[in-house]
Amino acid sequence: MFITGFMLTIYFPVYSFSQESDSSETEKWNINLEANFYFSDPFIFTPVVQADKKKLHLEARYNYEDEKTFSGWAGYNFSGGKNFEYKIIPMAGFLAGNIDGASAGIELTFNFAGFELNSNPEYVFDFNDGENNFYYNWTDFSYSPADWLFFGISYENTVENNSSSDIQAGFLAGGSYKNWELTAYLYNLSIDDPFVLITVSVEL
Repeated sequence: MFITGFMLTIYFPVYSFSQESDSSETEKWNINLEANFYFSDPFIFTPVVQADKKKLHLEARYNYEDEKTFSGWAGYNFSGGKNFEYKIIPMAGFLAGNIDGASAGIELTFNFAGFELNSNPEYVFDFNDGENNFYYNWTDFSYSPADWLFFGISYENTVENNSSSDIQAGFLAGGSYKNWELTAYLYNLSIDDPFVLITVSVEL
């Protein structure tokens, strides 16, 4: 099956508050732009846009669930913690393109003492052919020895109806500068079809 992808890396929305003289509060949108480059056969470019305001999370993806397929998502932000930080976003979405359907998923991020776990499971319902329904999960586990540096392991798993599991496993390393972040993934070193994923993101 076409190698799906998506971020492996999850980015934390930061909310900005401004207090006016009349004590009214203005909440700004936080926008994250992400570009994923799959150096595989075939080469795949997957753009992702995320927008957050208060508890609302919106997301748009292309070439993510399948080639030439757009997916739009809406979700609700739950976040908190101090030493142990968490962010949980249950979401629902729709797909149009090679797949016309609906999707349900959740984005999970946990941070503690420099360690971070990101997991993004979803289930896709194909309206045209239920046999094409599938489950997908992308999980990263990383450690940051410095604020600008991180490295770890990554795991992708796709399970189609009535088929075995398609697993991609590998390593990740990345860094950040100001509001920019770059992550490199190397998958499937131990088997015949290794490939590289490069993710670049910027927070506006």
